[in-house]
Amino acid sequence: MRLKDKVAVITGAGQGIGRAYANRFAREGAHVVVAEINEEIGRRTASEVQDAGAEALFLKTDVSKEESCKEMAARAVERFGRIDILLNNAAIFYGLDREDTSLAYFNRILSVNLTGVWLSIRAVEPYMKRQGKGKIINQSSTAAFMGNVGAVDTSDPDKPSPPFHYSVAKMGVNGFTKYFAGALGPWGINVNAIAPGVTLTEATKTVVPEDMLNMLVMFTALKKPLQPEDLTGTAVFLASADSDMMTGQVLVVDAGMIMLG
Repeated sequence: MRLKDKVAVITGAGQGIGRAYANRFAREGAHVVVAEINEEIGRRTASEVQDAGAEALFLKTDVSKEESCKEMAARAVERFGRIDILLNNAAIFYGLDREDTSLAYFNRILSVNLTGVWLSIRAVEPYMKRQGKGKIINQSSTAAFMGNVGAVDTSDPDKPSPPFHYSVAKMGVNGFTKYFAGALGPWGINVNAIAPGVTLTEATKTVVPEDMLNMLVMFTALKKPLQPEDLTGTAVFLASADSDMMTGQVLVVDAGMIMLG
């Protein structure tokens, strides 16, 4: 067990990739705090963690609210005495509206997908600083690296450009990863990120048409679709002592579609 007795706070752990992280961390021996805004699915994940033989705590958490994030951290420490790992997974993706170009919707996406990362880190950092150690893992996306917007409609100059909200938020997450790595490194805290490719979650199926999913798989080097469980090994590595000398890095896990170098 690579995370035995570590305390891991995982935001958005109720479904999809977050749920897979929670269950894998439980199998690795961690105590898991399921920080999830949806109580029903959050409690389900917490129950699964307990079934795996690990301790679990469900906390209803809205990462876009500062007080909610502070309460999340305080209650985690109250229950377990420390926070060793924060995995910032919470994001609006299920049912993402790529056609809504309004400022209100843009701000809503960023409030969770970007500001929520900032607030969650700010909430746990005092506890990690006092410990002199901690692992923070941010969930980015290969969407942050896709600069080509594809076909552009040039028929109407009054039609606004696409909102780019999700991709912009994930670019911001990459920036936060590097800046927080620099600020928290002297305190013994590692900050890294995982950038998944297209992963076959229920959320993905609501956003990406099936024919496009199949096409994207063919663009990967491994010619395989990613499942949520395929990301958990990288998360365990970043949460464990094996990555103690790594910080400020964004690790792409996408079956070889976007190969940066």
